[in-house]
Amino acid sequence: MATPAVSKKAIYAALVGNLLIAVTKFVAAWFTGSSAMLSEAVHSLVDTGNEVLLLHGIRRSRLPPDRAHPLGYGRELYFWSFIVALLVFALGAGVSFYEGVTHILAPEPIRNVMVTYVVLGLSVVFEGGSWWVALREFGARKGRLGYLDAVRQSKDPTTFTVLFEDSAALLGLLIALVGIAASQYTGNPAFDGVASIGIGLVLAMTAVFLARECKGLLLGEQAAPGLQAVILKIVDEDPAVHRANGVITVHLAPDQIVAALSAEFEDRMTTPQIEACVERIEARLKAELPEVTALFVKPQTATRWSDRQQALEP
Repeated sequence: MATPAVSKKAIYAALVGNLLIAVTKFVAAWFTGSSAMLSEAVHSLVDTGNEVLLLHGIRRSRLPPDRAHPLGYGRELYFWSFIVALLVFALGAGVSFYEGVTHILAPEPIRNVMVTYVVLGLSVVFEGGSWWVALREFGARKGRLGYLDAVRQSKDPTTFTVLFEDSAALLGLLIALVGIAASQYTGNPAFDGVASIGIGLVLAMTAVFLARECKGLLLGEQAAPGLQAVILKIVDEDPAVHRANGVITVHLAPDQIVAALSAEFEDRMTTPQIEACVERIEARLKAELPEVTALFVKPQTATRWSDRQQALEP
């Protein structure tokens, strides 16, 4: 039932792979003059920077609460994941579009085309390795859900961000290979520019999807229904509680949840007894659900809770 902690394995694999690929592609683009290869090089460089930002977001999200941020810094992870999506769109897709249009308007033949094929082949190997690590990491976390459903329900943007980045990179490599091969076969270097625009489209669609998912996390998404049910079960089992009406939860980070509980206490309970009850509930939550980092309890009748919930419905 516990929320999995944020994993860095896929990020480190992508960081090393993308850095090696970016250097190789820039050298190949300089030797060959290929627009698609340059777009791919920029794409890999952007991905390398993105991995650094994700690691920075993880580190910042684990800072302890302070006076300025009494609930901690958990949402820094979601903020930096959103920035990653913007960079994929602005830098990756933007440069690819620019290079593609420029190469179509002023086409130049590709030099040393065999160098391009070798680099693309090596890139597929490196990128494929990183993609496989990200796929395994995400597959281990998604359970029985389908991949798209798992992405929509996931509270950890790092794993699916790396997975989508690597998937877009592999598709971009295929587009670059087709464009360069078409340029060589037809003798028309404009196909290289068309491939660059195709890479830009792939990156733009990837960025829009990632930004949409990260926006929802930034705004605040509730915890899984199963976890909320466990919270209510723990509360209901305390002898001082007459009824656990319901709970509102918000993820601050994948493993940081704030819970606001509505509970009706037994009429005979005094204020000190209610305080002792809340302390018992907090202790159980800390032991069984450590991802619930903050709990706020509101004594409330079931009728008041029901009226408020109905008012929230559209």
